[in-house]
Amino acid sequence: MKRSYIHGYDPQENMRLQDQATTLADLLHSDTAYPVGSQVLEAGCGVGAQTVTLARNSPGATIVSLDISEDSVFQAEQKVRAAALTNVRFQQGDIFHSPFPSQSFDHVFVCFVLEHLKEPFAALQKLKTYLRPGGTITVIEGDHGSAYFHPESDAARTAIHSQVELQSRVGGNALIGRSLYPLLVAAGYGEVRVSPRMVYVDSSKPELVEGFTKKTFTAMIEGVRQSAIDEGLIDAVTFDNGIEDLYRTTEPDGIFCYTFFKAFGKV
Repeated sequence: MKRSYIHGYDPQENMRLQDQATTLADLLHSDTAYPVGSQVLEAGCGVGAQTVTLARNSPGATIVSLDISEDSVFQAEQKVRAAALTNVRFQQGDIFHSPFPSQSFDHVFVCFVLEHLKEPFAALQKLKTYLRPGGTITVIEGDHGSAYFHPESDAARTAIHSQVELQSRVGGNALIGRSLYPLLVAAGYGEVRVSPRMVYVDSSKPELVEGFTKKTFTAMIEGVRQSAIDEGLIDAVTFDNGIEDLYRTTEPDGIFCYTFFKAFGKV
């Protein structure tokens, strides 16, 4: 049976997102914290992979986590309850048609969401309307073009590109990390700054070898195998060789690097 490419909404992908969130919590969120009494909108919470960290880092803030998927909202609620966190409430809905009036929040948090949207610029503009004067937005995205590794592999690069192209064909952008600064500026945010967060992995970092290179990045590419082949983007032999070569980077002499981009803006 032909399997469609779905990034972010299937059981295997949900497990991968949780592995990613756990592995990268310090790198991405060590400086994510909101003041006591703040009203924070987490736009696109998915299955709650980031929500638990967000809530723990800001115990005195009230976090409203929004997602378009009813099933994802349910899973996110279960994670938050299991973590015994009480400062989060959930709302099903999408960014463009949410129940929130304008200027409802002090802060907006958006993580790994814009890459899936056909209109990320319009989404940023809409999110700005939810912010009170002086409010802030935090946006985190990856950029698959930032991946590099040793040993080098043309097959691995072709496999990665097939995922990038699949995401593009459904209206997303797996290279959006590099565009956050101009996107936020064009959407009308002020004081925009972007902080690159590189994940560097060698064999002296076994937790990153397992948690990031294997379970996060390579698992993501591996998950699009059939869709990429069905779409004629790559042949099976090249794809499988590429995945093998990505796993090869986890051996004692291997290296893997990837950069996330964390952007801040103000209204």
